[in-house]
Amino acid sequence: MPSAADWITLGEAAELLATSNVHFAPATIGGWARSGRLSSIKLGGRRYVRRGEVRALITAPRRVPAEHLQPGLFEDVP
Repeated sequence: MPSAADWITLGEAAELLATSNVHFAPATIGGWARSGRLSSIKLGGRRYVRRGEVRALITAPRRVPAEHLQPGLFEDVP
């Protein structure tokens, strides 16, 4: 069962995303929560989302090994 520390405000979610250079307004994150894209609860007029779900929105850059590139793809690049 999630603890209270697992739930963060929409502002905290926006700050968490911003640390990875992903910028969304708290209102946008709230829209995702209201539409069901993120789990949320509402207490005392404030909406909270799951910290883990927000972190899951941040993915590591995808790296492709050079041998998996199409042959000749960068031959004309100096």
